[in-house]
Amino acid sequence: MMNRIICSFLIILILNLSSCKVGEDYERKEQNLPETYRQDSETESSIATINWWELFDDPILVKLINTALKENQNIKIAITRLQESNIFFELSEVDFYPSVNYYGGASSGVNSETSKFSNSVVTGVNVSYTVDLWQRIKSLNEASRQEYLATEYAYRAITISIISSVASAYISLRDLDNRLIISEKTAKNFTDNLAVIQARFEGGFVNEVDLSQSKIQLLEAKATTEALVRSREQLENGISVLLGSVPIDIPRGLPLQEQISLLEVPAGIPSKLISRRPDILEAERRLEAQHIRIGAAEALNYPSLTISLDMGASLLNPVTLFADLGAQLFGPIFNGGKIKKSIELEKVRTERLLNNYQLSYLTAIKEVEDAMIAHSTYNREYDLRTQQMELATKAAHLAWVRYDGGLTSYLEVLLLQNSQFSAELRASSALQKELQSIIDLYIALGGGWEPIEEQNN
Repeated sequence: MMNRIICSFLIILILNLSSCKVGEDYERKEQNLPETYRQDSETESSIATINWWELFDDPILVKLINTALKENQNIKIAITRLQESNIFFELSEVDFYPSVNYYGGASSGVNSETSKFSNSVVTGVNVSYTVDLWQRIKSLNEASRQEYLATEYAYRAITISIISSVASAYISLRDLDNRLIISEKTAKNFTDNLAVIQARFEGGFVNEVDLSQSKIQLLEAKATTEALVRSREQLENGISVLLGSVPIDIPRGLPLQEQISLLEVPAGIPSKLISRRPDILEAERRLEAQHIRIGAAEALNYPSLTISLDMGASLLNPVTLFADLGAQLFGPIFNGGKIKKSIELEKVRTERLLNNYQLSYLTAIKEVEDAMIAHSTYNREYDLRTQQMELATKAAHLAWVRYDGGLTSYLEVLLLQNSQFSAELRASSALQKELQSIIDLYIALGGGWEPIEEQNN
């Protein structure tokens, strides 16, 4: 009996080794990608290879990002999804092994001729194994592995998103700090101006119109200050949520002008995006998993083979032992086209994911181009805004000197001081947007993480 069992399992092993795979292997289709970006010089280097903590010069910002990567609720949700996907993958591996179950039963009956009762108590062990003739089990396992990798890439994408969100919010916060300083300084200057105009009005040197204009100017600066305070406190609340915290005061580090110091911001080449952007890699892994499922669905057209072994004994008569080895062949004859429709469904799903994959890298290239355009134009805009601010400051000072000497009206002073105020605010905003464009480009290139080392088993 034991020799027969051993021979049977040897046959099963041979069947598995010689099994035929149904379905085609996945191959990445060649994508129609440009050789270079429209806005970039021809260089293969990219800021995406810089570690995110090396991109930012502010240790406070780095600390905030580290806190968010540990405490952010979206990060925690992504981790649980990753754990869930890993469990599904491990569950799919169970089908490679035989299932072993125990059973037991008892019965009692009476013989009508002898009127005697007979009792039976039987217990045993059942071992069953489905032979993977068409590699359907292996295909489903590989699909689960690709889904797990996709979830890993999704986690990486969330990580990049959190880094970007905290950095962007912090840069905006430092910009609001900067503009608030400008606004408060301007309000103080306008208060001093009002004191001078008030004294001159009381002395009869200026009319009430100049006094009213000076008051209006001061109220506008104060109103701007209140608006900036409101925005700053609300932004701090938003950063607190990113940190996984109730609203708290956000610590400050370096000023806006010292946040990121890069001599150049190279983007590299478009083909690198497919191997660096986690959202693209996630889309491709889900596409590959779905492609594999087509073969698994096609395998249902062919018969399946299950080997089972029952071994047991009668408890009332321990001498009675039994062992049964059997095989069951199961295959479809008529199912109303269910298998055919299932295959069609998997193919349609694959087409949808293929389109999603192609859209992901087209969107990625668009985001890189947008960020490069933003960086180059905001860089030039900040230079222009700085020049504008310097000229407006000089013009406002000269206008006050002219007004103090009686050479011009207060309206000229008013216009040029307001122009100076606006120029200073716009210069700060342009600098914030330039820094934001660097962050956007860094994220669009897939920066901030190292690609996962995959082993194709």
